Formats: sequence, C-alpha cells, structure tokens
Amino acid sequence: MQRESMEFDVVIVGAGPAGLASACRLMQQAADAGLTLSVCVVEKGAEVGAHILSGALLDIRALAELFPDWQARGAPVHTAVGDDRVYMLTGQTGGIELPPALVPSPMHNQGNYIISLGNLCRWLAEQAEQLGVAIFPGFAAQAPLYDDQGSVCGIITGDMGLAADGTPKLNHVPGMELRARYTLFAEGSRGHIGKELISRFKLDQARDPQHYALGIKELWQLAPERHKPGLVIHGSGWPLKEAQGGFFMYHGDDNQVSVGLIVDLDYTNPWLSPFEECQRLKQHPLLSRHLYGGKRLAFGARAITKGGLNSLPRMTMPGALLLGCDAGTLDGARIKGIHTAMKSGILAADTLVRTLAAGIPGARTLTDFDATFKDSWLYKELKQSRNFIPALHKFGPWLGGAFNYLNHNLLGGKLPFTLHNRIPDHATLTPAARCRKIDYPRPDGQLSFDRLSSVYLANTGHDEDQPCHLVLTDPALPLRDSLPRYQEPAQRYCPAGVYEIVTTDGEPRFQINAANCVHCKACDIKDPAQNIRWTPPEGGSGPNYPNM
Repeated sequence: MQRESMEFDVVIVGAGPAGLASACRLMQQAADAGLTLSVCVVEKGAEVGAHILSGALLDIRALAELFPDWQARGAPVHTAVGDDRVYMLTGQTGGIELPPALVPSPMHNQGNYIISLGNLCRWLAEQAEQLGVAIFPGFAAQAPLYDDQGSVCGIITGDMGLAADGTPKLNHVPGMELRARYTLFAEGSRGHIGKELISRFKLDQARDPQHYALGIKELWQLAPERHKPGLVIHGSGWPLKEAQGGFFMYHGDDNQVSVGLIVDLDYTNPWLSPFEECQRLKQHPLLSRHLYGGKRLAFGARAITKGGLNSLPRMTMPGALLLGCDAGTLDGARIKGIHTAMKSGILAADTLVRTLAAGIPGARTLTDFDATFKDSWLYKELKQSRNFIPALHKFGPWLGGAFNYLNHNLLGGKLPFTLHNRIPDHATLTPAARCRKIDYPRPDGQLSFDRLSSVYLANTGHDEDQPCHLVLTDPALPLRDSLPRYQEPAQRYCPAGVYEIVTTDGEPRFQINAANCVHCKACDIKDPAQNIRWTPPEGGSGPNYPNM
C-alpha cells in the first residue's frame, strides 16, 4: 500500500507524562545547544488526556526540573496533601488505622499534591506546543517502522475508515508513515508496540517477568460538608481476601474525590472480579461516610506496570527508547509513577540532544542513556524500592509490611539481597472447580453500580463498523479450554463487560463487545493462554476521561 510519509527528527508515541515531558525537554535543551529539532507526538485518544487515568498523587520533583516556574505557568497542581492516613481493613465494617510511625517511609505523602493527571497532561501539551512541538491527537500508532539494518526508524499510524471486515469504507484514509531519526515509545502500561519491541530486541533477558495490577477509579462530587481537601487515605485488606492490592481515596479540588481499588493481576481464583471488588469496597464505613449523598461523575480502569526494577527491561534499542510505564518505571513502594515517568522522558531528551549535538554519524543505539539512567535519582529510587512489592507477595500484607518497614524505615532500602517473583501473572490461575466461587452483592445504585452504567461514565466510544481491536489468536480456545477449565475468566477480569459467554439455541458462544472497551489491557495481560491480543482501534476511539 502506498502511504504518505512525513519526516521528523524525533517521533514520540503517547501524550502521557513521559512522552510530553520528553517533548518539552527536547525543545528546551535543543534551544540551549543551538539545535533546531522537529518533534511530533502522536496520541491515540481523541484529545490529549482522553485516555489518561491515574489516582493521582504527584511528587513534583520531575515537574520542578522541567519547569521550575510551574506555579507561575499555571500548572493544574493546587491541592497539597494534608491529612495522610493508612488503614488495614479487617472486614466489612472493621479495620485499624496504622500509626504514622509504623507506616513504611515510602508511603508518606507530605509534600505531594492531589491532581488530575489528565489535566496535567493537557497543560504539558500546551507547554510543548508553545515550545514548537507538533501534537497529533486522534492518531493511533499501529506498528513500528524498521530500516534495512533492522533499526527502528518511525511508526505507521492506523488506517481510518475500515469496515468491520477490513474493507475500505468511503471515508477510508490509509495510515501515514512518520519517519524519524529517533523514536520514543511512551504508550503507557502494556503498550502494544512496546511489547513487540521488548520481544524483537530481547530487552527483558535476565529480568523477572513484568507484573501488573488493574487500577479501577471513580470520580465523585461530594457535598461541601463531606469534602476535606488534602485528605489522603490508603489501605489494604478487605475486600481483597484472594488477591493482593489496596485502595485509595483522595480529596482533591472542587469538592471532588477520587476513590478506587488496585488489584494485582497475579491472583489465583478465576471467580474473582476486580470490578465487583471495587464496588463492594465502597460499602465499607471508612469510605461510605464520605460518599453517601455524593454523585459519581466518572469511571475508568487501567493496567499498572508494577514489576519495578526487577522487571524493568533494557530501555534502549537501535533507533528508539522505551519510556515510562511502557517500560515499567513506576515506584511500587510509593504507589507513584508520574514523577518517574516524567524523569525517564527528561533523561531520554537529555541523551538525544547530546547525541545529536555531537553529530556522531550512524549513532543509532543510544547507549549513553544506560549510564545516564543509572546515575539518576530515578534509578536510585527504583533500586531502593525493588523489594517492596515482592515482599508483599512473598510474605503477605502483615509480614510483608513489617519487612518493608524494617527495610525502608531502619535500613533505608539498602538490604544486600533482592527478592524475586518469577511467575508471570497469566500463569497463576487455578482451575475454577478447585476455587471458592465468589457471590457478589447486587449493586444498590447509590454506592455500588453495574458495569454498563460504569462504562457509560467512561464516555467510551468506538465506531462499531470497524475491525475488532481485540484479536483472538485461536477463536475456538475460549469455549474449548478457558470455559471448562476456568469458567472463562475474561467475563470477570474485564471491568467493562467486553467479554461474555452467551447461549444461542442452547449453544454457548464467546462474544466480544468491543465497543465497551476502556483500553485497560487487563485481557492482554491476564488471559491464561495469552490468546487475547489488544491492538489499537481507529484513532480517537476509546474512553474520554474528564478530570481523571
């Protein structure tokens, strides 16, 4: 197929914190070095921020490096953390608050801010455009481009206007080739191109398998008397009896509160439903006393890359870098990934400008990045936190919590050994017949809700006459293997009701409701046979998150 082509010095895939921080830093450093660079950012969401989902608490360290005058520039960072609490819930009504002195030090949040990451990304995009970056929202990066030597040399954007059977419609526009001297991939957690690059260039050799969690978040409008700006609540325990994870509630701007649950995707019981666990969580008095009488404004879900330094792939390859959650730079001990993603983007930009300014002919692999990364506070932070999540998985929340307290509060994260988790998340399920079936309560319409009403609040939209972006390697496998062995767990791990077993004329059928998809990637991660492959739908499709 003949495609139009555009050429840039740098193409960045993904307008999240890593990609936008890198774009801004590139233009700043290029100007200081006397270079003129052409930089573009492609974003699959209909607008910048449309697909951005995070709790979110912000450590401003990387933001202050990028824009020391961020406050004067009007960054949407207003509500400082005030009251910071951690709980262990023991049942539907019980629990204990942990004294601050007994909370592992990385979990303290004084000095951080409660923000909307979507709004921060919109602001970063404005700064990038003012610096001369071209931003193309509504264009999904479909695949990488490789040159004759096998180096990455850009991307192909997805076709627009294809019918469900793959034939061109009247409005068909072929995807474009965006060619670049260097390409930065910052797609977020479980990026589909990042997955290909890690495999092609063997970036994860000698690493633990990557690990993930599913984060489910709701945004609520509260009555002023129930709102406590700056209040941060974290906790674990109930309702997660058969999974690791934890919950959060952040009282942010404008009488709004973010509440959600993070469920680690290495759970074993195929009857477990992260969505239903989140709905049940809100019934606990610790959270319900804040939410009663409020209005749910938005819902969303997203995978979280949480393997940390133990699972971090090599981020360099010929012609490209892997950044942020596409690689896995989140600090699991602090439950924060925004500042680390931004720092990875800053380090990438600094490396690129040095390479381009030196004018080294044929310098395709940015080997200088590895040393730059290892000399940075980002690497030191991830190294200190490398045992935090593995300890919780190995020893459980109580003993693991005690281990982490001793490691961080007394030893500064400097234990001379490293704990590992070498079982991939998709390989942990136990056959359904050997597990306790979980009966979840019906939603009450006040605190708990069903999937379809939740998907409605995600503002998700897909043209239904387009190729299904959820691809089955073996279409017969769900009924042949997953249903009898695991009661087809996609029906439960998907938070958006995308996958169903329906009966037609007495025969079961595996149905994919692709229009419901909120692009969380849980199916790509947790499917036990790795039979489901998430690919990007037509650009602009998917959720459209406000203030998330």
